[in-house]
Amino acid sequence: MPDDQIETGRSAPDLAQLLESRTLERCPFPIPSSWFFVDFSENLKPGELRNVQLFDQEWVLFRGQNGKVGMADPYCPHLGAHMGHGGSVCGDDLRCPFHHWQYNVDGLCTAVPYAKVVPPIARKQPILRTLPTRERYGQIWAWFHPRAEPPGWELPHIPCMEDEGWVGEQRGNWKASTAIQEIVENSVDVAHLKFLHGAAGIPPIHVEYEQHMQRFDIGGGYIVGQTWGAGAVGTVTFTQEGVSATLFSYTQPITRELTKMNMSFRHKAYPEGSRELHIARKLIEHMVHEAEGETSAGFESVDMIIWNNKKYRHKPLLCDGDGPVLQFRKWFRQFYVASPEVMARI
Repeated sequence: MPDDQIETGRSAPDLAQLLESRTLERCPFPIPSSWFFVDFSENLKPGELRNVQLFDQEWVLFRGQNGKVGMADPYCPHLGAHMGHGGSVCGDDLRCPFHHWQYNVDGLCTAVPYAKVVPPIARKQPILRTLPTRERYGQIWAWFHPRAEPPGWELPHIPCMEDEGWVGEQRGNWKASTAIQEIVENSVDVAHLKFLHGAAGIPPIHVEYEQHMQRFDIGGGYIVGQTWGAGAVGTVTFTQEGVSATLFSYTQPITRELTKMNMSFRHKAYPEGSRELHIARKLIEHMVHEAEGETSAGFESVDMIIWNNKKYRHKPLLCDGDGPVLQFRKWFRQFYVASPEVMARI
């Protein structure tokens, strides 16, 4: 019998196993807690506001005249008007169109133009939910936590986006009908590289976890990646013949069942026409789709089909060559805040 064939038995069927897929969910996950990309800084000028869909709800994104960015729940605490429809930026604050109540980037009510007495709670604490924001890498980021807890860590230094000597303006974004955990899990699923992507073999993998960080090395330095938080900040570097190219990933959970993958592709500033530049550009083509002269496929042509149609098995049947999938899932659970019933399904 060939090594890859399984000798089948004749025991009675396990109906729970056979019928399980009927009750499986596509995306049983809540929105994880993490920093997440919102938009590019250049797209939001002082005095501008817009509605954005993120974290399974709508928000109002605005920039005050002082340059600070706010991201607020859209519904005014006064009488519930949607401040993204008819609202405005007044100085540094978001102003509701209904009665002109104003709120700063921290959710504090700064003005009620007609009132002599305001509700006591409005004088003591924020009454509008706003998210902590940061600007880094030329981008706007927001911290999401379902219970409005403050950031548990800060955005990291990303050399390919912040250090001199790196170039590359190529960007891409793709929407997948799945949860962010399913996408990030691919980073440790080395077996699929051979059977889905068409790689020559199943490469070895080394993974390390430290608090909110994941580090992985696939193929002895061929693919080296780092992930911070719930898959929202990440770099993946491909190296071939001594030349490297890096994918900077900033993924967004739009809803519980829709994820937007955003990527910037960077490499060192090699001379035009050089061998190094040719290899770097080919590596970037390989990351996304099939590069010229190669038989293996990038994620755009193969992974999207899987993500858009699969269901999540919280108790998968795994083999020795599957990669550290359960280790990854145990690490990722720290980013969820949910009931025991929900956590039991993920």
